Amino acid sequence: MPNTKSAKRRVRRVKIQTQVNKLRRSRYKYAVKKMDTLIKSKDKEKAKKYFSTFQSILMQVAKTGVINKKMASRKISRISKKI
Repeated sequence: MPNTKSAKRRVRRVKIQTQVNKLRRSRYKYAVKKMDTLIKSKDKEKAKKYFSTFQSILMQVAKTGVINKKMASRKISRISKKI
């Protein structure tokens, strides 16, 4: 239990930030799964259209620190090879 006033504020901040990070992480996972299904369905046109959105989502998530920037770049690179 937080004792000081600043510790209480910090608890509130952490709670909100945890929700934001969960939202970002789920958005990232959804993007990766959707891209995988598009590649497995062999629908190259849809995959190419979605690729820019996919890339944008990964970079936004990496920028905020939810995932590592190098990991995002690696995923983007491997997906672009498959397309």
